[in-house]
Formats: sequence, structure tokens, C-alpha cells
Amino acid sequence: MLNSSDAREQIYRYVDQLSQERLAVVLDFLAYFVERDNRDATEELLATPGFAADLDRAEQEADTEELVDWRVLRSDV
Repeated sequence: MLNSSDAREQIYRYVDQLSQERLAVVLDFLAYFVERDNRDATEELLATPGFAADLDRAEQEADTEELVDWRVLRSDV
């Protein structure tokens, strides 16, 4: 199997040879995969017990600017 760098290089070589019409098809195909990966990752996070409630609470804190600087919490970083 190709490593990521080699695969990307080969993909770029192929893409450079495509017509405008085929590029549009490839773009749609890639967008589908990215959207699917994002949806799968979101579904995985939402299936984590307590995640939805924690996310909602964090969004409310951000909206009301009840935030804490991370440096206060982690001075060793």
C-alpha cells in the first residue's frame, strides 16, 4: 500500500491529466467522502455518553463568555 505522501503525489499526477468535466466529477466524489467522514466522526462523538450535554454546556458558556484561559488550567504547557 502507498504511503500518504506517495498516494497524494500520484493523485495529483492523475488530476493534472483530467478534462474540466472529469475534474467536476472527481470534485463531487471527493466532497462525498469528506462529508461522509465528517458525518461518521460526528455520529461517533454524539454516541459518546454525556458528549451532547457537555457540548451544549460548552456552547452556552461560550455564548455568555464564561470562558477560562487554558493557561490558567494548564500552566505546565
